[in-house]
Amino acid sequence: MVEYKNILFCTDFSEDANIAFLHAIDLAKKYNARLHILHVPHSSYAYLRHIVDEHVPEGSPGGEAFYAKEVEERAKQALKEQCLERLGDFDNYVFVVKSGSPDVEIIRYAKGNDIDLIVMGALGKSEQDRIEHGSTVANVSKYAHCHVAAIRNPAKRFTLPGSMY
Repeated sequence: MVEYKNILFCTDFSEDANIAFLHAIDLAKKYNARLHILHVPHSSYAYLRHIVDEHVPEGSPGGEAFYAKEVEERAKQALKEQCLERLGDFDNYVFVVKSGSPDVEIIRYAKGNDIDLIVMGALGKSEQDRIEHGSTVANVSKYAHCHVAAIRNPAKRFTLPGSMY
């Protein structure tokens, strides 16, 4: 039987992330799990795409070493504005802001906090981010030690180029 004790919801404040948040809350309530609500603003010191957390020591460029306290406070305020009302009476949660490459920091946080499931939107905020930084969902899915749920926005229809589907 599947049992989740710690669920990590990752947001970039996109429409897909908003939909994924509803799934994360539902799962946290169903399993009586702690919900970790994480946002990772992109650092100007991006990691290389093939590097995952065990290869990037704490304090490395792109991580906590170049982190401004005001960025954290603004991001935490944005998380509260987006999430608090929808959390309702659910009180087993924590807001977290990390700086760096989102995929690396998500994986690092998940491993360090005994996360059983990572929930995130299937598509992020912008196509440009995907071009510049790669797919966060793909990288997290590939390297995470736990289950990863990529929640698609049902309003967005996706078809493969040249596909009949």
